[in-house]
Amino acid sequence: MVTTGLRPRRSAVLRLLVVALALAGTLIGALGGAAPASAHAALTGSTPAQGSVVDRAPEQVTLTFSEGVAMGDDSIRVLDPQGKRVDDKKLRNLSSDHVVKYGAGLPPGLRDGTYTVAWQAVSADSHPVAGAFTFSVGAPSKTTAPVAQQEAGGGLVGALYGIARYLAYAGFVLLVGGAAFVVACRPAAALVRSVQRLVVYGWALLAGTTVAMLLLRSPYTGSGDLADVFDLGGLQQVLITKPGAALISRLLLLAAAALFVAVLFGAYARAHEPAGADADSEEQARRRKDLTFGLGFGGVIVATGLAATWAMAEHASTGLQPTVAMPVDVLHLLAVAAWLGGLAALVVSLYWGPPVERTAVRRFSRLAFSSVVVLVATGLYQSWRQVGTWQALTDTTYGRLLLVKVALVVVLVGIAWMSRQWTGRLAEVPAAELRAPEEAEKETEQGAEQEAGKGAGKEAGKEDRQEAAKEAEKVTVGASAAAATAGTAPSPAPESGPAPESGASPAPDETPATNGTTPTADDAASPAGGTPAPDPARAAQLARQQAALRTARTKRRRDADPERLGLRRSVLAEASVAVVLLVVTTALTATEPARTEAAVKATSGGQSAEAGRPQVLTIPFDTGGPHGKGTARIRLAPGRSGSANTLQLRISDPAGKPMDVPEAKVSFTEKAKKLGPLSVTTRHTGKGQWQASGVQLPVPGKWQLSLVVRTSNIDQVTEIKNVKIGS
Repeated sequence: MVTTGLRPRRSAVLRLLVVALALAGTLIGALGGAAPASAHAALTGSTPAQGSVVDRAPEQVTLTFSEGVAMGDDSIRVLDPQGKRVDDKKLRNLSSDHVVKYGAGLPPGLRDGTYTVAWQAVSADSHPVAGAFTFSVGAPSKTTAPVAQQEAGGGLVGALYGIARYLAYAGFVLLVGGAAFVVACRPAAALVRSVQRLVVYGWALLAGTTVAMLLLRSPYTGSGDLADVFDLGGLQQVLITKPGAALISRLLLLAAAALFVAVLFGAYARAHEPAGADADSEEQARRRKDLTFGLGFGGVIVATGLAATWAMAEHASTGLQPTVAMPVDVLHLLAVAAWLGGLAALVVSLYWGPPVERTAVRRFSRLAFSSVVVLVATGLYQSWRQVGTWQALTDTTYGRLLLVKVALVVVLVGIAWMSRQWTGRLAEVPAAELRAPEEAEKETEQGAEQEAGKGAGKEAGKEDRQEAAKEAEKVTVGASAAAATAGTAPSPAPESGPAPESGASPAPDETPATNGTTPTADDAASPAGGTPAPDPARAAQLARQQAALRTARTKRRRDADPERLGLRRSVLAEASVAVVLLVVTTALTATEPARTEAAVKATSGGQSAEAGRPQVLTIPFDTGGPHGKGTARIRLAPGRSGSANTLQLRISDPAGKPMDVPEAKVSFTEKAKKLGPLSVTTRHTGKGQWQASGVQLPVPGKWQLSLVVRTSNIDQVTEIKNVKIGS
């Protein structure tokens, strides 16, 4: 096998890319761990409220959300203490101008007890959200209603869908950016096989992930079961939703993109093949101009349509100023693709293609600068729209990710400035070196095969037969029948040297033909004296080796240019940072916008969706004595620190009936800050019921609630549960 001398450099390229991918994977894992914060529509209120106890059964249950959601008749389910569904199974749309509210009706005459409300919806930006809470009629009771433990959009289906989203963005960037690099910066790259692979792989990646997302959409927003991927009923429901329509539109646009790619690397590439002896005709120049205009115009339309399939189903389609935000989002995506995808095409051109002209690098530098200007302008608008305040940049997950993205863009621009400095030092590449490597290798291979076919007549005339045998191991030579056909006498045997081996050329006193017969063409073509015929496979192998050696020499000469070496290294560093930047950009689309998070906090008195809500705990106990088994239910409202909380305690026997005990004590401990135990003084308000007012917990955090239940003079048990207290 021929060693070209480029493997160490290629290994360095791969190592750097692997480091970038590892960093991106780590970031994906860190973001994946924060998946609960990625719900874009949040529940901001309900009637009855979570954990509340009402005197009479309500006529309906209503839910209020922070933004628009899609719900169906099964989206809100109300379950009685035995887990039986009791709502009327008809969704009520109670939304007004600025309030998103849905409800489910309840039948009259519901008996006392604890009811569970389970809900599931799809937010306007296509992400699934779900939750559950309880309320009680008359008095709390034991409940066996099943509540799904898996978070909406989680599990294996959620992980696969998330991976598909990341890969879809990557495919879009490679397809659009690679094609833009060829048309706008370097038309000769249409002949470079590495650039062709990059664009085609981008198209295939985007098409494959789009199909995968379409199939995963139903279980992703519904059951979470991977087996439902091929549920045709679920797929039919997906197709009538906004995200489903966006995915179908993307597939149709990808069909047009396939035609674009075929023309780009077909007719367009042939039009830019190196000119022969005659100069380009005026007709050929006009044909190139027409192809460039047609591909540019059509490519912009297809790329804009592909970007719009994200804008119409993601953050831009909901919230503040959607009619302005969607076109801005399309421009933002196109700028990202032109910059990062063009950068990827430049990397493969520099490392796995013929020398890149200085003018092509400068064209891409101008394209990248224009893309950065568009990114800054559209990014500022999107940041204002999604964040809203300076404080949200540090207090929310979206804001912190946005700061990371800005930092990466600054680093990328800095490295791009270094690349621009290297570009200014480049010398123009001779025209002879700009041929496609495939053409050079083809010519070299043809020349080597021709040389291999000439070897027979020359080998017979060499004085040293052993040297001829060694040469025959490299290229199998033919017999000396060509000399006989020409009617010339064979070469005389050498005066000294080893005796001819079996199958060698005939002796001097032998004649090539007997009985006066003239040799025919077939005789000339056949091997003489048993000499083996030329081996075409061996000759082709030698030709390929020689072609590889010549290509290696050309690349070594190219790599000796320090300016181009510096440019390749700086561009590779840009590409590595761009991989991480693309991951962060994709993660932003899966994170709850800061404005939404702030709105949720505002509607809950400055608290997040999880903190500051009434805390309800169900604690089974067994003191070990007679009548020692039971269940304690504790409700702490509003569940905040620094304010007066009300604690309600209800103890029931295994049958669910209220049960009095001689003593029940409650205390709180915050071990991390070494606070407590803080005892709570309760008063008996009825059979099996105790209450305490003005319960003060000084700091927010994770507290331990300790419940002591004594059922006789000697039978006592202490149960400990964790409770989260908001600020």
